[in-house]
Amino acid sequence: MKYVCIMSACLLAIATEISSAGQWYIASDGKSTNSGTQESPWDIASALTGKQKVVAGDTIYLLEGKYRRRPKELYEIRLVGTEKAPIHIRPIPGQRVRIDGGLSVQSPSAHVWVRDLEIFVSEPRSKQAISPGSHPKDLNRPWGGVHMFGGKNCKYINLIIHSCNQGISCWKGEINPEIYGCIIYDNGWLGTDRGHGHCIYTQNDEGVKTISNCIMSCLYDGSYTLHAYGSERAYVNNYLVEENIFYNKGPFLIGGGRPSHNIRVFRNYLYNVGMRIGYTAPYNENCEVRDNVIVHGGLDIIRYNKVIREGNVIIKGKEHPKGTKSVLLANRFDPNRAHLVVYNWDRADELEVRTKPFLKNSDSYRIMDPQDFFGTPVTQGRCKSDTIHIPVKAEFGVFVVLKSN
Repeated sequence: MKYVCIMSACLLAIATEISSAGQWYIASDGKSTNSGTQESPWDIASALTGKQKVVAGDTIYLLEGKYRRRPKELYEIRLVGTEKAPIHIRPIPGQRVRIDGGLSVQSPSAHVWVRDLEIFVSEPRSKQAISPGSHPKDLNRPWGGVHMFGGKNCKYINLIIHSCNQGISCWKGEINPEIYGCIIYDNGWLGTDRGHGHCIYTQNDEGVKTISNCIMSCLYDGSYTLHAYGSERAYVNNYLVEENIFYNKGPFLIGGGRPSHNIRVFRNYLYNVGMRIGYTAPYNENCEVRDNVIVHGGLDIIRYNKVIREGNVIIKGKEHPKGTKSVLLANRFDPNRAHLVVYNWDRADELEVRTKPFLKNSDSYRIMDPQDFFGTPVTQGRCKSDTIHIPVKAEFGVFVVLKSN
């Protein structure tokens, strides 16, 4: 009887928390003294730093427009939700929100879901290479991107991050984040020594960092798509990396100078990108690397005591299969979105792609270039016989498939 009462009290508390959830609005010209309604929106800085009356379960909607601040271009997030009632930060559905700068996630943030934002830096890059090193004084450009320093159990969903000095930084203080469905491209800068800045630069010890369903490509040689790296003093442990697409430029690395453990890398698709698990540490403990497809790149697993290496397909040089291969990766948070990767071995002008169960007969669709997500569709139409046709003349292609209502 006592157990039933406790459970009833817990359910009542959860129901009360959810039922009290509010909807708040912010605008690029909003004010901290406004009421937070759509007609009287807040400013972005006061809403995200917890200076307004945002509580667990609430949704903060950003009105369409460009949000820009200089200096201090990174807007801080300091909000606390719960597992059953996370705080959502997102655009009004169907509206485009552009953050000209970036976000910085700080303690005590917890259970915050940030989604569907475009994040970029508008200042032009230098036309010539600048000083060497990772923090040159003559960079003269806002850093931009999303930087995670102190959150717990937060999710970063379907973000589009481009033209920043670094896409995502996710450090040891960010516990159990999930980076999901993000499109990260054209970040970094060119130094006199090499390219700098990565799609994702990360370190981790406690909890698990999950990177899933993302599309990543680099602009410069020397930049990495995934750079899970640290010296002998830093931790690179507990990663789950699955169903991502890495292409064209920027190697994939999980490893550093200190021994790593619990590295899991499943069903990723790489083109012109090599995968390296392990770096200079004298030994590493355990990793599981399964069912990855790597074309024009190698797979190196370095000094691991326990390795599960199964089902990986590695294609180098001019030898390749015949025909085509396509993989459709449905989006867990958006039923109208999927990422599509195709390998067009025969260089056909058009590929037939099976889309069931994501698209069914008579469903309307648009096919978008991930690096031109808001532009003109590559193609569009209606699904027939559970298939669609994609124009691809190159050996490789990556797309975003949007189901149209």
